[in-house]
Amino acid sequence: MTQASEPFKDDFEPAPQSLRPTVFWRIAEDIPDALNWALMVASVVVPLTIWWLLSNYTNVNPNFLPSPQAVINAFQRLWAQGFVTRDIMASFGRVASGFALAAVLSIPLGISMGAFASVRAMMEPIIGILRYMPAPAFIPLLIIYLGLNEEPKIALIFIGTVFYNTLMIMDAVKFVPKDLIETTYTLGGKRWQVLLSVITPYIVPSIIDTFRINVAVSWNLVVIAELVAAEEGLGRRILLAQRFFKTDEIFACLIMLGVIGFAFDLLFRWVLKTRCRWAFD
Repeated sequence: MTQASEPFKDDFEPAPQSLRPTVFWRIAEDIPDALNWALMVASVVVPLTIWWLLSNYTNVNPNFLPSPQAVINAFQRLWAQGFVTRDIMASFGRVASGFALAAVLSIPLGISMGAFASVRAMMEPIIGILRYMPAPAFIPLLIIYLGLNEEPKIALIFIGTVFYNTLMIMDAVKFVPKDLIETTYTLGGKRWQVLLSVITPYIVPSIIDTFRINVAVSWNLVVIAELVAAEEGLGRRILLAQRFFKTDEIFACLIMLGVIGFAFDLLFRWVLKTRCRWAFD
């Protein structure tokens, strides 16, 4: 009897240590903080090191690939001339205005489309068509309608983000548990109470995450808008640097755009974790 049970016992022996997944490859599990920070640092240090090696120890023309030292010098030069602050503030103002207008419209519209099938049937087809029209293609019309001042730049950012915000918020509403809505009606809740006290609070994390993703589109569009017609802005600075073949200044502006965008991403993540802690429980 003992001998017959031994093979059965062996079938349940743990797999050899070499066959177990390491902490690096575990699916849907957190990794140790030390490894997390090491990987984050490496994601920045490794590309910078490759860039430094290529620009300093190869025959690459510095006009096409400036060294990190040259880019730092270009940034310092732009800063000393006062361009950095003015350009960043000009671009930030356009992004903030256009994205804020898109948020003000997309939140109620997205909630309405997600909550009411009638509104969704009426609005989703036209929004689905408009969102596939590239926002930069509207530039000629915006210039004709709004001129060359700030209005067309803000309108371009608005057009490029409002439709994506709306559809992503609409999709978030679809995942609100129907039990919450039915319970609210059972307790005597009205339609407006379901919208304001159940649906809206439930999708706040999704709204913040939507804005975190789509704000990157706004920064892409503001550069395009400033390439067309602008006196100040990071896009305008890139265009001027291209005219005079100052690739070091182009790299400096691109890095500034990346750092600013990453800072916004961290800000939205911080708001999400501090104001919506219940969503992570």
